[in-house]
Amino acid sequence: MNAEYETSRLILKILPPVYSREVLRFQLRNREQFERYEPMRPENFYTAAHQQAVLKCEYKLATKLSTIRFYVFLKGQPHMIIGTVCLHDILRQAYSCCEIGYKFDYEYQHQGYAREAVARALDIAFSALSLHRVFARVVPDNAPSIRLLTALGFVEEGTERSSIKIQGTWTDHVRYSLIAPES
Repeated sequence: MNAEYETSRLILKILPPVYSREVLRFQLRNREQFERYEPMRPENFYTAAHQQAVLKCEYKLATKLSTIRFYVFLKGQPHMIIGTVCLHDILRQAYSCCEIGYKFDYEYQHQGYAREAVARALDIAFSALSLHRVFARVVPDNAPSIRLLTALGFVEEGTERSSIKIQGTWTDHVRYSLIAPES
């Protein structure tokens, strides 16, 4: 498992804690957009210290191959984060699966970057990690995310009723899955 991967236009990197300011800038630029789909944040979330602590935790989890968050950069702008793709809750043995999550800077959406990055992360999940299945949860009204998943071959499995508390409200999510190509 490498800490950095590339696509034709992107670099996907597992970041050490020294990138806390870059991560904070990414979060602040997209705060309004991201918070629509995510749980409530702790009071200190939008601080460099909190982002540094998150990166430390993520780095440790990546070394254990239990959660791997890739921060996405354009090859031409290797210092500005444009998105993240996360393989989390990685299970082995009989399950051999994980959940995938992703989010992209509003200025870089609808340009194919998310599809390119998620496709690369799926390749890592199925080849480098030898997983059998990857699944995703999506709020039913998040049409761009649903289009992305279906374009990549994910299949809708059903609705998880009242499954995740988003901004204080229990929210339904539609579950999608993709099985490893050689399975």
